[in-house]
Amino acid sequence: MKVPTTVSSPDMSLLDQYERQLLRRVAREVRRDILLTTFAASSGHPGGSLSETEILVSLYSKILRHDPKRPDWADRDRFILSKGHATPGLYATLANKGYFSRSELQGFRKINSLLQGHSKIGIPGVEMSAGSLGQGLSFGVGVALACRLDKRSYRTYVLLGDGECDEGQVWEAAMSASHYKVDTLTAIIDRNRIQNDRFVSQVMEIEPLAAKWKGFGWNVVRAQGHSFLSLQRAFLRAQQIKGRPTVIIANTTKGKGVSFMEDNPDFHGKPPNAQQFLQAMEEIGYKGRKMLDEMRKFGFSEQVMNHVWDTRTV
Repeated sequence: MKVPTTVSSPDMSLLDQYERQLLRRVAREVRRDILLTTFAASSGHPGGSLSETEILVSLYSKILRHDPKRPDWADRDRFILSKGHATPGLYATLANKGYFSRSELQGFRKINSLLQGHSKIGIPGVEMSAGSLGQGLSFGVGVALACRLDKRSYRTYVLLGDGECDEGQVWEAAMSASHYKVDTLTAIIDRNRIQNDRFVSQVMEIEPLAAKWKGFGWNVVRAQGHSFLSLQRAFLRAQQIKGRPTVIIANTTKGKGVSFMEDNPDFHGKPPNAQQFLQAMEEIGYKGRKMLDEMRKFGFSEQVMNHVWDTRTV
């Protein structure tokens, strides 16, 4: 099959300074849209979306073989969001790459809109309908085995939350992937150390996490989840491993980029209010009139914009 000319092909060379600057710019745009989306909806999960940002930007900018104009292309690499509530980050990334219009973000979590709170099949670029945690890795194992049976060459990537590793189904899938030597499968753990309203260690201590994955027969790579260079190295290492799957444990910060959201369980599933939104946008680099321009382009009414602007004096 001829590869479409619009395909994004993986570039596994190490990143130079210029490339890292471009990726950081995209990450800032994704963070902007996470904040705009959750504030507009008064709903959603900003914390885990902000922690996964560099992982998603790395995948869709440098790692995945994919074609936004043909999301059903048979030889595309597959990305599965197992932590399926962190859709503001995924949707912002997909819109940034051209899978659908950025204007769709305005309808997030609204009845009859394209973009619902959890990822679902039917949205361009989404491979699995999510909701209950712990299912994505099993789905990914099946997708990777189908690739083998169909004699295709695509790779499969699954992003899990660290709290999601409480689920027994994750470890059943891990055992299965190792048993079948699914070396085209890479799992990434967003190790932000918070799940729902508490820290992971308070709910269920999952350390020693790396040793557990090694015990299940996986190749384990550690990465700094907000460093594009570290992530690139990790993905390159995963592609070099033969005969077993790889898990990348990416150390991240929940709510990364917004001071009052960082390491704060309160913002797992709570959007910012007007004053918080103003502060958050300023902290990621959209200050004053620049922030208002972004709100206007996103589709906010003048009334809402004035309300946000007025919170400066509160």
